Amino acid sequence: MRGIGLLRRHGQAIVLTALGLVAWSAAHAAELKVPDTAATTSFDFDDKGIGDFKVVDGQWVVEEMAGAPSGKRVLVQRAIDNVFNVIVAPAGPYSDVDASVRFKPVSGREDASGGIVFRFNFRLYYYDHGRYQLASARVYPPSLGQWHTMRVVAVGDHIQGYLDGKLLIDHRDARYRSGKVGLWTKADSVTAFDDLVIRGVPGGGGG
Repeated sequence: MRGIGLLRRHGQAIVLTALGLVAWSAAHAAELKVPDTAATTSFDFDDKGIGDFKVVDGQWVVEEMAGAPSGKRVLVQRAIDNVFNVIVAPAGPYSDVDASVRFKPVSGREDASGGIVFRFNFRLYYYDHGRYQLASARVYPPSLGQWHTMRVVAVGDHIQGYLDGKLLIDHRDARYRSGKVGLWTKADSVTAFDDLVIRGVPGGGGG
């Protein structure tokens, strides 16, 4: 299973992951936008690494990688025995948010995935290895060994997901209104990430 598009609830988080099959197209929906006053926080992993990030599960390391989108170093998730692997950025929490990341599936026989977690709430979070599909989109799998761009925008209960600039998910879900932003992989997927950019409106609920 490789592709993009499952919008999942993982514990008490909503997740956009590059794992999806089956469903519908959102190509004609109007683009969501966070307010122009939203603050921007960027992480390219060259200067600060992940010292302030919170690892929920997985083996997240900063490594040099040829062809990195910016600088020389990227964030790589290398655990292959967990059901899910999650790392959460120090910025936020946010209510309305626009988050994007460059990701490269490096390897994975069961899965080769990469995703964005958003509206993630540590105080409510529990890890039950459950999977909850909310929406999906049919796409070609992102190529192994190549960089792709994933973006998620959440304004109120309206959520949109993009892969390589193409709108694939246009969905509404009102259960979680604020929280942190992070990154996600599944199963035996080894995935590299770079250029995580978050534009968001500060909101409670992500401590």
